[in-house]
Amino acid sequence: MSKHQAFMAEAINLSKANLKTGKGGPFGAIVVKDGYIVARGWNQVTSLNDPTAHAEVVAIRNACKEIEDFSLKGCTIYTSCEPCPMCLSAIYWARIDKIYYANTRQDAAEIGFDDDFIYMEIPKAIEQRNIPMEQMMRTEANEIFTEWTLKEDKIEY
Repeated sequence: MSKHQAFMAEAINLSKANLKTGKGGPFGAIVVKDGYIVARGWNQVTSLNDPTAHAEVVAIRNACKEIEDFSLKGCTIYTSCEPCPMCLSAIYWARIDKIYYANTRQDAAEIGFDDDFIYMEIPKAIEQRNIPMEQMMRTEANEIFTEWTLKEDKIEY
């Protein structure tokens, strides 16, 4: 078994263990740096009443705490399923170098998860999306963005 297969097996084992606990969906993820697992995560949406507590997000949060940095540059994530749009965004924000995944978003859709639906919503024009969106008070909010650009002691990310 290759190291990639061993890491993926760990992510899949986390999803299996979580399935048995009944505390969340059948998803697991690990973050690896320099050949070592720095963090694990499993779906905790239902046990924490937190729709953002997906396996990848939990693993990213745990890895950032472990590494003591908001950037996971130099890390790889192994996840038991193709990341949903939220998790994929979190992976990009964390600057993770590479994603390995097992099940596809279509596989997840076939068992009742709506990842694929959200992927299809994103490219739609705002006025065509399922959840209505309305822009307001842009001028007032943009003043804060202007202040940010002028702030000399900001931490870039």
